Amino acid sequence: MQPFEPQPPDQAGRQADPYAQQGGWVSAQDTPAAPYGRPYTSGSYPAAPPAYPAPYGSYPGAPMPPPAPPQRQPRGLSPFGMPARHSWEIPMLVVVVVLTVFAYLIALALLATGNFDQYVLAFAAAPLLLWFGRGVNYAGQRVNGVRMSPTQFPEGYQMVVDAAARFGMAKVPDAYVVLGNGQINAFASGHGFRRYVVVYSDLFEIGGAAREPDALAFIIGHEVGHIAAGHTSYWRQLGMFLVPFLPIIGSSLIRAQEYTADNHGFCNRHTGASAAMGTLAAGKYMNRLVGFDEMADRAVVEKGFFVWMVNALSSHPVLTWRMWALRDRSRHGKLFLRPAPPAGASVPAGGYASSYGQLPASPPKSVL
Repeated sequence: MQPFEPQPPDQAGRQADPYAQQGGWVSAQDTPAAPYGRPYTSGSYPAAPPAYPAPYGSYPGAPMPPPAPPQRQPRGLSPFGMPARHSWEIPMLVVVVVLTVFAYLIALALLATGNFDQYVLAFAAAPLLLWFGRGVNYAGQRVNGVRMSPTQFPEGYQMVVDAAARFGMAKVPDAYVVLGNGQINAFASGHGFRRYVVVYSDLFEIGGAAREPDALAFIIGHEVGHIAAGHTSYWRQLGMFLVPFLPIIGSSLIRAQEYTADNHGFCNRHTGASAAMGTLAAGKYMNRLVGFDEMADRAVVEKGFFVWMVNALSSHPVLTWRMWALRDRSRHGKLFLRPAPPAGASVPAGGYASSYGQLPASPPKSVL
């Protein structure tokens, strides 16, 4: 059983703690050898609150929020309160916006002196180009995508509604399913006052049911989180227009936003984190064969200049670092330097539990 997976009630009929340590981080009382030595002390999860109706229906291991609504809880990395923004997001945003404003001013100054270079014209026309591109993108989803509704992909539609309510959003974003052609992806965007989420069809079964319900809920929470955090705002994206031309600085801001969105996905359905990362790592059929803890533990051993460079130039955190951040909820995910193991780190005696006794997710049946 992977971490974050639902756990059955114990023999006394009590609900199992969804944060019971498994795999890589096993309680010191249960085993003398956890991966990398001792488990976290400062980052241990709070004791599970009293039983409470699960927000997505009753199932073993369902998250149990505290009595107060999540919107009244402080922001943090726990799934019970409101999701926290990554600590580097705002500082990186300020740097990028300042550089972008300088670029706009330089472009206008060059135009005033008669310089009509194509890059100068592109920067000067950035507000119009961005508005036009967002409008075309939104129109494409409206005329080509399948809009989620109570009758079309109802399970996904309900997940979008639940995620919007979970994050205290006043309006539920539109949601569309588009042909994936084997790709696993989803994204969020907007145009005008409308916001929307797009999910590729490969995350669903042909009949419309979610292939991995918890993983899909995590992914939808991640995308709705982009909207809730303001990442799809026109003005924010206009202030980030220089991002593609800022190596490392621009990509670092995008990675910080992805960590923030992961925090939203974790708050929306923490039990889907491992399956979602497994799907990104090995695809929709082999995701159950991915050892979440084993792959996360590689974040501290895979090192070197080129490892650092791959992460620094990436728009998303590399998967090993991302998995580590989703497992270690005591601190924000690493943006520049690889995670550091606790003192006395060591590989667990006997190795990792194998997932190869489980069957991978069944492929869809042919409709031809």
